[in-house]
Amino acid sequence: MQTTAVLPEGLTVRAPEVGDAEAIFGLVSAYNTGLVGLPDCTLAQVGEGIADPGFDCAVDGWLVLAEDGAPVGYGTTYGRVGRQSIEIQLTSPVPGVSAWLFDRTMLRAHEMGREAGHAEITVDTFVYRDDERLRALLEEHAFTTGTTYHRMRVDHTGPVEAPELPDGVVVRRGAPDAATQWVAHELIIDTFRGQYGFSPRPHDEWVEMRDASSSWSQLTLLEIDGRAVAVRDCSDNFLGENCGHVGMLGVLEEFRGRGLAKFLLRDAFALDAAAGRDGTILLVDTNNPTPALDLYLSVGFRPTLIFEGWHRTLPVS
Repeated sequence: MQTTAVLPEGLTVRAPEVGDAEAIFGLVSAYNTGLVGLPDCTLAQVGEGIADPGFDCAVDGWLVLAEDGAPVGYGTTYGRVGRQSIEIQLTSPVPGVSAWLFDRTMLRAHEMGREAGHAEITVDTFVYRDDERLRALLEEHAFTTGTTYHRMRVDHTGPVEAPELPDGVVVRRGAPDAATQWVAHELIIDTFRGQYGFSPRPHDEWVEMRDASSSWSQLTLLEIDGRAVAVRDCSDNFLGENCGHVGMLGVLEEFRGRGLAKFLLRDAFALDAAAGRDGTILLVDTNNPTPALDLYLSVGFRPTLIFEGWHRTLPVS
């Protein structure tokens, strides 16, 4: 792949380090706030991204600095399992820096595909609908929209009554042991298979990532006749807004329509309200093969933010 963008004069670039998390968070949160009115990220998420076991700081990230050392751009390339599906992300308020980061992230994506022996790769990225400049850059390079995501929220103005457990269902809270962690991961893979941009991690890498960034106590399983059939994975990603976060919610296909998803959502509401949270937040793919959007609307969620998944499939050069 040929690169054409030139880094604007006076700027330097280096690989990110874990110690850069606060500065990068400042850049990203300011950029997001200018677009959508809120940071839409946390310092912890930025740090976790840099420390992710699937991310090699030395070759997969670029931190662009002004002469005074302040960050003016940040880009990453993340190779999902098998490195045929690759995600890029770039943030900069400077158009020339955005173009340069796009070239570098795409060059690394080609390298990943070539190293893995693929003839072609699919590159994904996620963009706010209001980010007209970045959307134009992607269009210029033949990217197209693949799906739309809604960030959704339900508010808690007081105590929320815990939902009644469906007949025959057993709740397992937390995954403190290796056997339960294995079951939870397999259930996530089974229930999310086929969704846009989903590539399951190897189990050991998934465990390492969760050990570094999440609490095993926030995983909840539902069992019927001793079999795990539904999973909810929550996180602290939105504590800055004093909200809980449902990161993943999945029910095995043959057990859908029994109220299991609604129970898990309403159970999350009750737990968040009891913890003094102002609300609960989740993200939903509007092209989800299940009627997830209708489900979330039916229990009181409302859309608060829209962003898009863009992609391009191209030969490896």
